[in-house]
Amino acid sequence: MLPTKRWRLKAAADQQAVDALLHDRCPLVVAKLLAQRGITSPEQASAFFRPGHEQLHDPFLMKDMQVAVERIERALGDGERMMVYGDYDVDGTTAVALAYSFLKKFTSDVQFYIPDRYAEGYGISFKGIDRAEQDGVTLIIALDCGIKSIDKVEYAAKKGIDFIICDHHLPGDELPAAVAVLDPKRSDCPYPCKELSGCGIGFKLMQALALRNDLPWTELEPLLDLVAVSTACDIVPVTGENRVLAHLGLKRINTDPRPGFKAMLRMANVKRALNITDLVFLIGPRINAAGRVEHGAMAVELLLAHDEQNAEQSGLRIDKNNSHRQGLDKDITRQVMERISLQPDVDERWSTVLYDKSWHKGVIGIVASRVIEHYYRPTIILTESNGKAAGSARSVKDFDLYEAIGACSDLLEQYGGHMYAAGLTMPIENVEKFAERFEQVVRERLRPEQRIPVEEVDLELGFHDVNDKLMNTLNHMGPFGPGNMKPVFLTRGVVDSGGARVVGEAHLKMSLFHPSDPSKRFEAIAFRQAHHDELIHSGEPFSVLYTIEENEWQGRTSLQLNVKDIKLGTEGLLVSEESKAFTQA
Repeated sequence: MLPTKRWRLKAAADQQAVDALLHDRCPLVVAKLLAQRGITSPEQASAFFRPGHEQLHDPFLMKDMQVAVERIERALGDGERMMVYGDYDVDGTTAVALAYSFLKKFTSDVQFYIPDRYAEGYGISFKGIDRAEQDGVTLIIALDCGIKSIDKVEYAAKKGIDFIICDHHLPGDELPAAVAVLDPKRSDCPYPCKELSGCGIGFKLMQALALRNDLPWTELEPLLDLVAVSTACDIVPVTGENRVLAHLGLKRINTDPRPGFKAMLRMANVKRALNITDLVFLIGPRINAAGRVEHGAMAVELLLAHDEQNAEQSGLRIDKNNSHRQGLDKDITRQVMERISLQPDVDERWSTVLYDKSWHKGVIGIVASRVIEHYYRPTIILTESNGKAAGSARSVKDFDLYEAIGACSDLLEQYGGHMYAAGLTMPIENVEKFAERFEQVVRERLRPEQRIPVEEVDLELGFHDVNDKLMNTLNHMGPFGPGNMKPVFLTRGVVDSGGARVVGEAHLKMSLFHPSDPSKRFEAIAFRQAHHDELIHSGEPFSVLYTIEENEWQGRTSLQLNVKDIKLGTEGLLVSEESKAFTQA
Protein backbone atom coordinates (compact mmCIF):
# COMPACT_ATOMS: atom_id res chain seq x y z
CA MET A 1 0.00 0.00 0.00
CA LEU A 2 1.23 3.49 -0.82
CA PRO A 3 1.93 5.91 2.06
CA THR A 4 -0.88 8.09 3.42
CA LYS A 5 -0.66 11.58 1.96
CA ARG A 6 -1.03 15.10 3.27
CA TRP A 7 -3.27 17.41 1.26
CA ARG A 8 -1.83 20.91 1.21
CA LEU A 9 -3.83 23.82 -0.16
CA LYS A 10 -1.76 26.31 -2.11
CA ALA A 11 -1.78 29.94 -1.00
CA ALA A 12 -4.80 31.85 -2.26
CA ALA A 13 -4.22 34.09 -5.25
CA ASP A 14 -4.06 37.85 -4.77
CA GLN A 15 -7.62 39.11 -5.21
CA GLN A 16 -6.53 42.25 -7.04
CA ALA A 17 -4.67 40.14 -9.60
CA VAL A 18 -7.67 37.82 -9.98
CA ASP A 19 -9.97 40.80 -10.60
CA ALA A 20 -7.56 42.20 -13.21
CA LEU A 21 -7.63 38.92 -15.15
CA LEU A 22 -11.39 38.33 -15.13
CA HIS A 23 -13.23 38.62 -18.44
CA ASP A 24 -15.50 36.51 -20.67
CA ARG A 25 -12.68 34.23 -21.85
CA CYS A 26 -11.09 34.05 -18.42
CA PRO A 27 -13.64 32.87 -15.82
CA LEU A 28 -13.01 32.95 -12.08
CA VAL A 29 -11.48 29.46 -11.80
CA VAL A 30 -8.95 30.23 -14.55
CA ALA A 31 -8.16 33.69 -13.17
CA LYS A 32 -7.37 32.14 -9.78
CA LEU A 33 -5.13 29.49 -11.36
CA LEU A 34 -3.21 32.08 -13.37
CA ALA A 35 -2.76 34.47 -10.45
CA GLN A 36 -1.51 31.57 -8.30
CA ARG A 37 1.22 31.05 -10.91
CA GLY A 38 2.37 34.67 -10.81
CA ILE A 39 0.44 35.82 -13.87
CA THR A 40 -1.15 39.04 -12.71
CA SER A 41 -2.05 41.07 -15.80
CA PRO A 42 -3.90 40.49 -19.09
CA GLU A 43 -0.61 41.13 -20.95
CA GLN A 44 1.17 38.40 -18.99
CA ALA A 45 -1.77 36.06 -19.54
CA SER A 46 -1.66 36.70 -23.28
CA ALA A 47 2.07 35.87 -23.41
CA PHE A 48 1.48 32.77 -21.27
CA PHE A 49 -1.19 31.40 -23.59
CA ARG A 50 0.78 32.26 -26.75
CA PRO A 51 4.38 31.13 -26.21
CA GLY A 52 6.62 31.90 -29.18
CA HIS A 53 10.32 32.06 -30.06
CA GLU A 54 10.28 35.85 -29.84
CA GLN A 55 9.92 35.39 -26.05
CA LEU A 56 13.31 33.64 -25.81
CA HIS A 57 16.13 35.55 -24.13
CA ASP A 58 19.12 36.93 -25.98
CA PRO A 59 21.74 34.15 -25.66
CA PHE A 60 24.51 36.76 -25.40
CA LEU A 61 23.18 37.67 -21.94
CA MET A 62 24.90 34.47 -20.75
CA LYS A 63 28.36 34.96 -19.27
CA ASP A 64 31.13 33.86 -21.68
CA MET A 65 28.75 33.41 -24.63
CA GLN A 66 30.55 35.94 -26.78
CA VAL A 67 33.95 34.30 -26.28
CA ALA A 68 32.45 30.82 -26.84
CA VAL A 69 31.00 31.88 -30.19
CA GLU A 70 34.24 33.54 -31.24
CA ARG A 71 36.23 30.40 -30.38
CA ILE A 72 33.90 28.17 -32.42
CA GLU A 73 34.00 30.57 -35.36
CA ARG A 74 37.80 30.52 -35.23
CA ALA A 75 37.73 26.73 -35.25
CA LEU A 76 35.38 26.76 -38.23
CA GLY A 77 37.48 29.32 -40.09
CA ASP A 78 40.78 27.53 -39.47
CA GLY A 79 39.43 24.06 -40.19
CA GLU A 80 40.12 22.79 -36.66
CA ARG A 81 38.65 19.47 -35.60
CA MET A 82 36.01 19.75 -32.87
CA MET A 83 34.54 17.19 -30.50
CA VAL A 84 31.04 17.48 -29.03
CA TYR A 85 31.22 15.66 -25.68
CA GLY A 86 28.21 14.83 -23.51
CA ASP A 87 26.92 12.67 -20.71
CA TYR A 88 25.21 9.32 -21.39
CA ASP A 89 21.75 10.21 -20.05
CA VAL A 90 18.84 11.85 -21.87
CA ASP A 91 20.01 15.41 -21.27
CA GLY A 92 23.57 14.68 -22.40
CA THR A 93 22.71 12.62 -25.48
CA THR A 94 20.05 15.06 -26.73
CA ALA A 95 22.51 17.92 -26.19
CA VAL A 96 25.21 16.12 -28.17
CA ALA A 97 22.79 15.30 -31.00
CA LEU A 98 21.66 18.94 -31.07
CA ALA A 99 25.10 20.56 -31.15
CA TYR A 100 26.63 17.96 -33.49
CA SER A 101 23.81 18.16 -36.05
CA PHE A 102 23.93 21.98 -36.10
CA LEU A 103 27.72 22.24 -36.39
CA LYS A 104 27.74 19.52 -39.04
CA LYS A 105 26.02 21.99 -41.37
CA PHE A 106 29.15 24.12 -41.41
CA THR A 107 32.01 21.62 -41.16
CA SER A 108 32.86 17.97 -41.60
CA ASP A 109 35.59 18.37 -38.95
CA VAL A 110 33.34 17.58 -36.00
CA GLN A 111 32.76 14.34 -34.09
CA PHE A 112 30.85 13.36 -30.97
CA TYR A 113 31.84 11.40 -27.90
CA ILE A 114 29.76 9.80 -25.13
CA PRO A 115 31.69 8.26 -22.20
CA ASP A 116 31.06 4.66 -21.27
CA ARG A 117 28.90 4.61 -18.14
CA TYR A 118 30.82 1.74 -16.58
CA ALA A 119 34.40 2.15 -17.83
CA GLU A 120 34.57 5.97 -17.55
CA GLY A 121 31.72 7.08 -15.34
CA TYR A 122 29.90 10.40 -15.35
CA GLY A 123 31.26 13.51 -17.03
CA ILE A 124 34.52 14.32 -18.77
CA SER A 125 37.07 11.53 -18.64
CA PHE A 126 40.80 11.30 -19.28
CA LYS A 127 40.03 8.55 -21.78
CA GLY A 128 37.78 10.89 -23.74
CA ILE A 129 40.48 13.56 -23.85
CA ASP A 130 43.04 11.00 -24.98
CA ARG A 131 40.66 10.00 -27.77
CA ALA A 132 40.34 13.66 -28.76
CA GLU A 133 44.12 14.03 -28.94
CA GLN A 134 44.40 10.83 -30.97
CA ASP A 135 41.84 12.18 -33.48
CA GLY A 136 43.49 15.59 -33.80
CA VAL A 137 40.78 17.49 -31.92
CA THR A 138 41.73 20.98 -30.71
CA LEU A 139 38.38 22.12 -29.31
CA ILE A 140 35.97 20.12 -27.10
CA ILE A 141 32.45 21.42 -26.47
CA ALA A 142 31.27 19.70 -23.28
CA LEU A 143 27.51 19.51 -22.74
CA ASP A 144 25.64 18.67 -19.51
CA CYS A 145 28.95 18.12 -17.71
CA GLY A 146 32.32 19.67 -16.96
CA ILE A 147 31.56 22.38 -14.41
CA LYS A 148 33.76 20.66 -11.82
CA SER A 149 36.26 19.04 -14.20
CA ILE A 150 39.16 21.28 -13.26
CA ASP A 151 41.81 18.55 -13.54
CA LYS A 152 40.45 17.26 -16.86
CA VAL A 153 40.47 20.72 -18.46
CA GLU A 154 44.05 21.23 -17.28
CA TYR A 155 45.00 17.82 -18.68
CA ALA A 156 43.49 18.76 -22.05
CA ALA A 157 45.23 22.15 -22.11
CA LYS A 158 48.61 20.43 -21.83
CA LYS A 159 47.70 18.53 -24.99
CA GLY A 160 46.74 21.70 -26.83
CA ILE A 161 43.00 21.09 -26.54
CA ASP A 162 40.63 23.93 -25.57
CA PHE A 163 37.32 23.42 -23.77
CA ILE A 164 33.97 25.18 -23.92
CA ILE A 165 31.86 24.02 -20.96
CA CYS A 166 28.05 24.06 -21.31
CA ASP A 167 26.67 22.86 -17.98
CA HIS A 168 23.68 23.52 -15.76
CA HIS A 169 24.91 21.96 -12.52
CA LEU A 170 26.04 24.01 -9.52
CA PRO A 171 29.67 25.16 -9.86
CA GLY A 172 32.20 24.56 -7.11
CA ASP A 173 34.33 27.26 -5.53
CA GLU A 174 36.61 27.22 -8.58
CA LEU A 175 35.66 27.13 -12.25
CA PRO A 176 37.59 25.07 -14.81
CA ALA A 177 40.15 27.07 -16.80
CA ALA A 178 38.18 26.62 -20.02
CA VAL A 179 37.99 29.11 -22.89
CA ALA A 180 34.34 29.65 -21.90
CA VAL A 181 32.12 28.34 -19.12
CA LEU A 182 28.43 28.64 -19.98
CA ASP A 183 26.40 27.96 -16.85
CA PRO A 184 23.54 30.23 -15.70
CA LYS A 185 24.18 29.03 -12.14
CA ARG A 186 27.54 30.83 -12.10
CA SER A 187 27.30 33.55 -9.45
CA ASP A 188 28.54 36.12 -11.99
CA CYS A 189 26.16 35.09 -14.80
CA PRO A 190 23.28 37.53 -15.38
CA TYR A 191 21.29 35.20 -17.64
CA PRO A 192 17.59 35.42 -16.63
CA CYS A 193 16.70 31.71 -16.91
CA LYS A 194 18.81 29.90 -14.32
CA GLU A 195 17.23 26.46 -14.77
CA LEU A 196 17.89 25.50 -18.39
CA SER A 197 18.66 21.85 -19.06
CA GLY A 198 22.11 20.94 -20.34
CA CYS A 199 20.61 20.55 -23.81
CA GLY A 200 18.91 23.92 -23.33
CA ILE A 201 22.29 25.57 -22.80
CA GLY A 202 23.61 23.80 -25.89
CA PHE A 203 20.66 25.26 -27.78
CA LYS A 204 21.47 28.78 -26.55
CA LEU A 205 25.03 28.36 -27.85
CA MET A 206 23.73 27.29 -31.27
CA GLN A 207 21.19 30.15 -31.19
CA ALA A 208 24.04 32.59 -30.52
CA LEU A 209 25.98 31.16 -33.47
CA ALA A 210 22.90 31.53 -35.65
CA LEU A 211 22.33 35.14 -34.58
CA ARG A 212 25.99 36.00 -35.12
CA ASN A 213 25.78 34.67 -38.68
CA ASP A 214 22.32 36.06 -39.52
CA LEU A 215 20.76 32.62 -39.89
CA PRO A 216 16.94 32.50 -39.88
CA TRP A 217 14.94 30.94 -37.04
CA THR A 218 14.01 28.07 -39.34
CA GLU A 219 17.61 26.78 -39.02
CA LEU A 220 17.06 26.32 -35.27
CA GLU A 221 13.52 24.94 -35.32
CA PRO A 222 14.53 21.31 -36.06
CA LEU A 223 16.52 21.27 -32.79
CA LEU A 224 13.60 22.12 -30.54
CA ASP A 225 12.28 18.57 -30.21
CA LEU A 226 15.58 17.59 -28.54
CA VAL A 227 15.33 20.52 -26.13
CA ALA A 228 11.78 19.56 -25.17
CA VAL A 229 12.79 15.97 -24.40
CA SER A 230 15.73 17.08 -22.26
CA THR A 231 13.59 19.68 -20.45
CA ALA A 232 11.00 17.03 -19.63
CA CYS A 233 13.37 14.23 -18.64
CA ASP A 234 15.81 16.32 -16.62
CA ILE A 235 12.87 17.58 -14.49
CA VAL A 236 13.79 21.27 -14.80
CA PRO A 237 11.08 23.89 -14.12
CA VAL A 238 8.66 24.25 -17.04
CA THR A 239 8.37 28.00 -16.55
CA GLY A 240 9.55 31.08 -18.44
CA GLU A 241 11.98 30.29 -21.24
CA ASN A 242 11.90 26.56 -20.47
CA ARG A 243 8.14 26.51 -21.01
CA VAL A 244 8.50 28.30 -24.34
CA LEU A 245 11.16 25.82 -25.47
CA ALA A 246 9.07 22.86 -24.29
CA HIS A 247 5.97 24.20 -26.06
CA LEU A 248 7.80 24.73 -29.36
CA GLY A 249 9.58 21.39 -29.06
CA LEU A 250 6.38 19.46 -28.37
CA LYS A 251 4.78 21.15 -31.37
CA ARG A 252 7.71 19.94 -33.46
CA ILE A 253 7.46 16.37 -32.15
CA ASN A 254 3.72 16.26 -32.73
CA THR A 255 3.82 17.69 -36.27
CA ASP A 256 7.20 16.75 -37.74
CA PRO A 257 9.08 14.30 -35.50
CA ARG A 258 12.62 13.29 -36.43
CA PRO A 259 12.98 9.68 -37.65
CA GLY A 260 14.45 8.56 -34.30
CA PHE A 261 11.41 9.76 -32.38
CA LYS A 262 9.08 8.26 -34.98
CA ALA A 263 10.77 4.89 -34.50
CA MET A 264 10.47 5.06 -30.71
CA LEU A 265 6.79 6.01 -30.87
CA ARG A 266 6.04 3.17 -33.30
CA MET A 267 7.65 0.71 -30.89
CA ALA A 268 5.62 2.16 -28.03
CA ASN A 269 2.51 1.91 -30.24
CA VAL A 270 1.66 5.58 -29.62
CA LYS A 271 -0.37 7.39 -32.28
CA ARG A 272 -1.65 10.43 -30.37
CA ALA A 273 -0.20 13.85 -29.60
CA LEU A 274 2.42 13.76 -26.85
CA ASN A 275 2.70 15.84 -23.69
CA ILE A 276 5.59 16.37 -21.26
CA THR A 277 4.65 13.26 -19.26
CA ASP A 278 4.81 11.17 -22.42
CA LEU A 279 8.33 12.42 -23.11
CA VAL A 280 9.35 11.39 -19.59
CA PHE A 281 7.80 7.91 -19.69
CA LEU A 282 7.83 6.93 -23.37
CA ILE A 283 10.89 8.53 -24.94
CA GLY A 284 13.20 9.19 -21.97
CA PRO A 285 13.54 5.57 -20.78
CA ARG A 286 14.36 4.36 -24.28
CA ILE A 287 17.13 6.93 -24.71
CA ASN A 288 18.46 6.18 -21.24
CA ALA A 289 18.37 2.43 -21.86
CA ALA A 290 21.19 2.72 -24.39
CA GLY A 291 23.64 4.04 -21.80
CA ARG A 292 22.32 1.88 -19.00
CA VAL A 293 22.52 -1.43 -20.84
CA GLU A 294 24.97 -0.93 -23.71
CA HIS A 295 26.37 2.51 -24.71
CA GLY A 296 24.92 6.02 -24.82
CA ALA A 297 26.40 6.63 -28.29
CA MET A 298 23.63 4.39 -29.65
CA ALA A 299 21.05 6.92 -28.49
CA VAL A 300 22.86 9.75 -30.28
CA GLU A 301 23.01 7.69 -33.47
CA LEU A 302 19.26 7.10 -33.25
CA LEU A 303 18.58 10.82 -32.68
CA LEU A 304 20.78 11.72 -35.65
CA ALA A 305 19.26 9.16 -38.04
CA HIS A 306 18.29 10.84 -41.34
CA ASP A 307 15.86 8.23 -42.61
CA GLU A 308 13.29 5.92 -41.06
CA GLN A 309 15.05 2.73 -42.17
CA ASN A 310 18.23 3.56 -40.21
CA ALA A 311 16.17 4.84 -37.31
CA GLU A 312 14.19 1.60 -37.25
CA GLN A 313 17.35 -0.50 -36.95
CA SER A 314 18.80 1.61 -34.13
CA GLY A 315 15.39 1.86 -32.49
CA LEU A 316 14.89 -1.90 -32.39
CA ARG A 317 18.22 -2.35 -30.63
CA ILE A 318 17.44 0.38 -28.11
CA ASP A 319 13.93 -1.00 -27.56
CA LYS A 320 15.48 -4.38 -26.79
CA ASN A 321 17.79 -2.66 -24.32
CA ASN A 322 14.80 -0.94 -22.76
CA SER A 323 13.01 -4.27 -22.29
CA HIS A 324 16.17 -5.66 -20.68
CA ARG A 325 16.36 -2.57 -18.46
CA GLN A 326 12.74 -3.08 -17.37
CA GLY A 327 13.51 -6.67 -16.37
CA LEU A 328 16.56 -5.59 -14.36
CA ASP A 329 14.56 -2.82 -12.73
CA LYS A 330 11.78 -5.19 -11.67
CA ASP A 331 14.16 -7.86 -10.35
CA ILE A 332 16.39 -5.49 -8.38
CA THR A 333 13.39 -3.61 -6.98
CA ARG A 334 12.02 -6.90 -5.67
CA GLN A 335 15.38 -7.74 -4.04
CA VAL A 336 15.62 -4.28 -2.45
CA MET A 337 12.08 -4.43 -1.08
CA GLU A 338 12.77 -7.83 0.47
CA ARG A 339 15.95 -6.52 2.09
CA ILE A 340 14.12 -3.53 3.55
CA SER A 341 11.22 -5.62 4.88
CA LEU A 342 13.69 -7.85 6.75
CA GLN A 343 15.34 -4.93 8.56
CA PRO A 344 14.40 -5.16 12.28
CA ASP A 345 14.09 -1.36 12.54
CA VAL A 346 12.38 -0.82 9.19
CA ASP A 347 9.59 1.37 10.61
CA GLU A 348 11.94 3.48 12.73
CA ARG A 349 14.39 4.45 10.00
CA TRP A 350 14.32 7.90 8.39
CA SER A 351 16.46 6.92 5.39
CA THR A 352 17.35 3.91 3.25
CA VAL A 353 20.92 3.06 2.22
CA LEU A 354 21.49 -0.39 0.68
CA TYR A 355 24.47 -1.95 -1.10
CA ASP A 356 24.86 -5.10 -3.19
CA LYS A 357 27.72 -5.67 -5.59
CA SER A 358 25.50 -7.65 -7.99
CA TRP A 359 22.97 -4.87 -8.66
CA HIS A 360 23.12 -3.31 -12.12
CA LYS A 361 24.47 0.23 -12.01
CA GLY A 362 22.28 1.32 -14.89
CA VAL A 363 18.98 0.95 -13.03
CA ILE A 364 19.72 1.70 -9.38
CA GLY A 365 18.48 5.28 -9.73
CA ILE A 366 15.13 4.01 -10.98
CA VAL A 367 15.05 1.49 -8.13
CA ALA A 368 15.72 4.27 -5.58
CA SER A 369 12.69 6.16 -6.93
CA ARG A 370 10.52 3.05 -6.64
CA VAL A 371 11.61 2.55 -3.02
CA ILE A 372 10.46 6.09 -2.20
CA GLU A 373 7.02 5.26 -3.58
CA HIS A 374 6.64 2.62 -0.85
CA TYR A 375 8.95 3.90 1.92
CA TYR A 376 8.74 7.66 1.72
CA ARG A 377 12.23 8.70 2.84
CA PRO A 378 15.58 9.73 1.28
CA THR A 379 16.99 6.65 -0.45
CA ILE A 380 20.42 5.64 -1.73
CA ILE A 381 21.03 2.41 -3.66
CA LEU A 382 24.66 1.35 -4.16
CA THR A 383 26.46 -1.26 -6.21
CA GLU A 384 30.06 -2.10 -7.04
CA SER A 385 31.73 -0.27 -9.90
CA ASN A 386 35.46 -0.35 -10.63
CA GLY A 387 36.19 -1.61 -7.14
CA LYS A 388 34.17 1.15 -5.45
CA ALA A 389 30.66 1.50 -4.07
CA ALA A 390 28.81 3.71 -6.54
CA GLY A 391 25.21 4.70 -6.20
CA SER A 392 22.22 6.85 -6.98
CA ALA A 393 20.27 8.87 -4.45
CA ARG A 394 16.71 10.20 -4.56
CA SER A 395 14.92 12.55 -2.18
CA VAL A 396 11.49 13.40 -0.83
CA LYS A 397 9.74 16.73 -1.32
CA ASP A 398 11.54 19.82 0.02
CA PHE A 399 14.51 17.88 1.43
CA ASP A 400 17.95 18.86 0.10
CA LEU A 401 19.56 15.53 -0.59
CA TYR A 402 22.69 17.06 -2.12
CA GLU A 403 23.47 18.98 1.07
CA ALA A 404 22.78 15.93 3.24
CA ILE A 405 25.23 13.84 1.21
CA GLY A 406 27.71 16.71 1.41
CA ALA A 407 27.59 16.47 5.20
CA CYS A 408 29.08 12.97 4.78
CA SER A 409 31.65 13.99 2.17
CA ASP A 410 34.66 12.89 4.25
CA LEU A 411 33.51 9.29 3.63
CA LEU A 412 33.13 9.80 -0.13
CA GLU A 413 35.47 9.93 -3.07
CA GLN A 414 33.13 12.04 -5.16
CA TYR A 415 29.51 13.11 -5.39
CA GLY A 416 27.36 15.40 -7.52
CA GLY A 417 23.79 16.25 -8.33
CA HIS A 418 21.10 18.51 -6.95
CA MET A 419 18.36 18.76 -4.34
CA TYR A 420 16.33 15.73 -5.41
CA ALA A 421 18.81 13.44 -7.17
CA ALA A 422 22.50 12.73 -6.80
CA GLY A 423 25.25 10.26 -7.57
CA LEU A 424 28.07 9.27 -5.24
CA THR A 425 31.13 7.02 -5.00
CA MET A 426 32.95 5.74 -1.91
CA PRO A 427 35.30 2.94 -0.79
CA ILE A 428 33.25 -0.20 -0.20
CA GLU A 429 34.49 -0.39 3.39
CA ASN A 430 32.85 3.00 4.07
CA VAL A 431 29.31 1.93 3.14
CA GLU A 432 28.19 0.91 6.62
CA LYS A 433 29.70 3.99 8.23
CA PHE A 434 28.13 6.20 5.56
CA ALA A 435 24.69 4.63 6.09
CA GLU A 436 24.87 5.42 9.82
CA ARG A 437 26.05 9.00 9.24
CA PHE A 438 23.48 9.66 6.52
CA GLU A 439 20.70 8.37 8.78
CA GLN A 440 21.87 10.75 11.50
CA VAL A 441 22.02 13.72 9.11
CA VAL A 442 18.54 12.98 7.76
CA ARG A 443 17.12 12.73 11.31
CA GLU A 444 18.62 16.12 12.12
CA ARG A 445 17.43 17.89 8.97
CA LEU A 446 14.19 16.24 7.86
CA ARG A 447 11.13 17.69 9.57
CA PRO A 448 8.60 15.10 10.83
CA GLU A 449 5.86 16.32 8.47
CA GLN A 450 8.22 15.85 5.52
CA ARG A 451 8.02 12.11 6.15
CA ILE A 452 4.45 12.18 4.86
CA PRO A 453 4.05 12.65 1.08
CA VAL A 454 2.22 15.77 -0.04
CA GLU A 455 -0.42 16.33 -2.69
CA GLU A 456 -0.62 20.01 -3.57
CA VAL A 457 -4.17 21.30 -4.09
CA ASP A 458 -4.65 24.26 -6.41
CA LEU A 459 -8.34 24.95 -5.89
CA GLU A 460 -11.49 23.53 -4.35
CA LEU A 461 -14.21 23.04 -6.97
CA GLY A 462 -17.76 21.83 -7.21
CA PHE A 463 -18.52 19.43 -10.03
CA HIS A 464 -20.66 22.21 -11.56
CA ASP A 465 -17.36 24.03 -12.34
CA VAL A 466 -16.00 21.09 -14.36
CA ASN A 467 -16.91 21.48 -18.03
CA ASP A 468 -15.51 21.50 -21.57
CA LYS A 469 -14.69 25.22 -21.41
CA LEU A 470 -12.48 24.69 -18.36
CA MET A 471 -10.85 21.67 -20.04
CA ASN A 472 -10.07 23.73 -23.13
CA THR A 473 -8.38 26.40 -21.02
CA LEU A 474 -6.39 23.81 -19.07
CA ASN A 475 -5.13 22.38 -22.35
CA HIS A 476 -3.69 25.79 -23.21
CA MET A 477 -2.00 26.16 -19.82
CA GLY A 478 0.51 23.43 -20.69
CA PRO A 479 3.09 22.20 -21.19
CA PHE A 480 2.88 21.09 -17.58
CA GLY A 481 5.83 20.20 -15.40
CA PRO A 482 7.69 21.43 -12.30
CA GLY A 483 6.74 25.03 -11.60
CA ASN A 484 3.69 24.74 -13.85
CA MET A 485 2.06 21.51 -12.76
CA LYS A 486 -1.30 20.39 -14.07
CA PRO A 487 -3.88 21.89 -11.68
CA VAL A 488 -5.11 19.55 -8.94
CA PHE A 489 -8.63 20.13 -7.67
CA LEU A 490 -10.51 19.08 -4.54
CA THR A 491 -14.19 18.22 -4.44
CA ARG A 492 -15.78 17.17 -1.15
CA GLY A 493 -18.75 14.96 -0.37
CA VAL A 494 -18.95 12.89 -3.55
CA VAL A 495 -20.23 9.34 -3.90
CA ASP A 496 -19.91 6.56 -6.44
CA SER A 497 -22.83 5.47 -8.58
CA GLY A 498 -22.39 1.90 -7.32
CA GLY A 499 -20.37 0.44 -10.16
CA ALA A 500 -16.87 1.03 -8.77
CA ARG A 501 -14.55 -1.83 -9.61
CA VAL A 502 -10.90 -2.78 -9.56
CA VAL A 503 -9.30 -2.92 -13.02
CA GLY A 504 -5.83 -3.77 -14.31
CA GLU A 505 -3.03 -3.71 -11.76
CA ALA A 506 -4.89 -2.48 -8.65
CA HIS A 507 -6.55 0.52 -10.31
CA LEU A 508 -9.97 1.75 -9.24
CA LYS A 509 -12.58 2.70 -11.84
CA MET A 510 -15.51 4.82 -10.62
CA SER A 511 -18.41 6.98 -11.72
CA LEU A 512 -18.65 9.94 -9.33
CA PHE A 513 -21.33 12.51 -8.62
CA HIS A 514 -22.28 14.95 -5.88
CA PRO A 515 -25.63 14.24 -4.15
CA SER A 516 -26.71 17.84 -4.82
CA ASP A 517 -26.68 17.14 -8.59
CA PRO A 518 -26.96 13.40 -9.35
CA SER A 519 -27.35 14.07 -13.08
CA LYS A 520 -23.79 15.35 -13.44
CA ARG A 521 -21.51 12.32 -13.30
CA PHE A 522 -17.86 11.88 -14.19
CA GLU A 523 -15.98 8.75 -15.01
CA ALA A 524 -12.90 8.54 -12.79
CA ILE A 525 -9.77 6.42 -12.60
CA ALA A 526 -7.59 6.10 -9.48
CA PHE A 527 -4.33 4.41 -10.41
CA ARG A 528 -2.89 1.96 -7.86
CA GLN A 529 -5.61 2.81 -5.35
CA ALA A 530 -7.59 -0.44 -5.19
CA HIS A 531 -7.11 -0.28 -1.39
CA HIS A 532 -9.87 2.39 -1.36
CA ASP A 533 -12.40 -0.05 -2.80
CA GLU A 534 -14.05 -0.80 0.55
CA LEU A 535 -14.34 2.89 1.39
CA ILE A 536 -15.97 3.65 -1.97
CA HIS A 537 -18.54 0.86 -1.57
CA SER A 538 -19.44 1.89 2.00
CA GLY A 539 -21.82 4.53 0.65
CA GLU A 540 -20.28 7.21 2.86
CA PRO A 541 -19.44 10.55 1.18
CA PHE A 542 -15.75 11.01 0.50
CA SER A 543 -13.46 13.68 -0.91
CA VAL A 544 -11.26 13.40 -3.97
CA LEU A 545 -8.19 15.12 -5.33
CA TYR A 546 -8.03 14.96 -9.12
CA THR A 547 -6.85 16.41 -12.38
CA ILE A 548 -9.19 16.75 -15.35
CA GLU A 549 -8.38 15.05 -18.62
CA GLU A 550 -9.98 14.06 -21.89
CA ASN A 551 -10.67 10.39 -22.50
CA GLU A 552 -11.06 9.15 -26.05
CA TRP A 553 -12.95 5.92 -26.62
CA GLN A 554 -14.38 4.65 -29.90
CA GLY A 555 -14.23 8.10 -31.48
CA ARG A 556 -15.97 9.81 -28.57
CA THR A 557 -14.22 12.28 -26.26
CA SER A 558 -15.44 12.84 -22.70
CA LEU A 559 -14.09 14.40 -19.52
CA GLN A 560 -12.51 12.05 -17.01
CA LEU A 561 -11.15 12.63 -13.52
CA ASN A 562 -7.68 11.28 -12.79
CA VAL A 563 -7.95 10.76 -9.04
CA LYS A 564 -4.75 11.43 -7.09
CA ASP A 565 -6.08 10.51 -3.65
CA ILE A 566 -9.25 9.75 -1.72
CA LYS A 567 -10.17 10.46 1.90
CA LEU A 568 -13.26 9.57 3.89
CA GLY A 569 -15.42 12.49 4.99
CA THR A 570 -15.45 16.13 4.03
CA GLU A 571 -13.94 18.13 6.90
CA GLY A 572 -10.44 18.74 8.24
CA LEU A 573 -8.74 17.39 5.15
CA LEU A 574 -6.40 20.23 4.28
CA VAL A 575 -3.39 21.91 5.77
CA SER A 576 -2.43 25.37 4.63
CA GLU A 577 0.74 25.92 2.63
CA GLU A 578 2.40 27.40 5.71
CA SER A 579 1.29 24.69 8.14
CA LYS A 580 3.91 22.48 9.79
CA ALA A 581 1.47 19.84 11.01
CA PHE A 582 -1.05 17.55 9.41
CA THR A 583 -4.48 17.10 10.93
CA GLN A 584 -7.52 15.25 9.72
CA ALA A 585 -10.90 15.05 11.36
